[in-house]
Amino acid sequence: MGGDVGPAVTLPACKAFLDRHEDAELLLVGSPGALAPATDWPRCSLISASQVVTMEDTVKVALSRKRDSSMRVAIEQLKPNDEGHIAADACVSAGNTGALMAVSRFVLKTMEGIDRPAIATFLPHANDGFTCVLDLGANVDCSAEHLLQFAVMGSALVTAIEGKSEPSVGLLNIGEEAIKGSDMIKRAGELLRAVAAGGSHINYYGNVEGDDIFKGTTDIVVCDGFVGNVALKSNEGVAKMMKAMIREEFERTWWTKLMYLCARPVLKRFGARLDPRRYNGAALLGLKGLVIKSHGGADAYAFGQALNRAYDAARNRLLDGVHDRIVETMQALPNVGDSTIAEAA
Repeated sequence: MGGDVGPAVTLPACKAFLDRHEDAELLLVGSPGALAPATDWPRCSLISASQVVTMEDTVKVALSRKRDSSMRVAIEQLKPNDEGHIAADACVSAGNTGALMAVSRFVLKTMEGIDRPAIATFLPHANDGFTCVLDLGANVDCSAEHLLQFAVMGSALVTAIEGKSEPSVGLLNIGEEAIKGSDMIKRAGELLRAVAAGGSHINYYGNVEGDDIFKGTTDIVVCDGFVGNVALKSNEGVAKMMKAMIREEFERTWWTKLMYLCARPVLKRFGARLDPRRYNGAALLGLKGLVIKSHGGADAYAFGQALNRAYDAARNRLLDGVHDRIVETMQALPNVGDSTIAEAA
């Protein structure tokens, strides 16, 4: 029910997803009237919810006044019942980000060893691959210990999705030198170096700068939510600007229009690599359940990508991977010689 458009986008995406994945089942949560077109779909069940969390609703409204919202009911499908069974392996929502994070944290709780969940997604880089970046907006103010936890969770995500056993981790900073950055960033670098040397599976590369995200310097880039969200929105803005500028330049004269026709296949491939819809679907890491956040302005193709990310994460047992990485990191902590890390992680 969420997003800028709602079922007009999400339902076609869900139908296409079911057509592609014959081993998948979907639980659609929302107003019975809005979900009526999916009544007879195979491997699809409808769950009624009487309320909807809007983009304008505050976290307080979502938590206390809309307890039967489609968002909350969907998230509750991930919570084990008295017998330990869950109705769904993952939840995908294009709704209010703040509300989704708050309701998910309230209903599911965080994993042991994780203070704050983080939003993680993949951004394209020049080597025709993707860089995992977190946090993208869930935590504006972070401590060094939180960035360490983000590195642990990001490593688990890349291992689960990309199959890399020891993905490299970079700490976003204003320079590569260890002496640069705020006190918090310097402290985070110290913790990451210490934990990496302590026998955990954190493959710490060192400090990276903003352009390293798009160079593919490391598999993972860790930062606080304020910086991460700015990087994400800037990337989306640049992609849209370049697309508009290319169109404008080629429409100037009949000659440039002819040039466009000749270059169209190359430009189409270039545009596809930059298309933000390809990497729609950010994981809310650190929760006792798998929640994927779709962009609110996603179209059917983009929402389908978010569904695919949820499918891949569930199939590759991402939650188990995050848990195992936390355990491995905590086992390495005694060698670090700093009790504050153990308390945080």
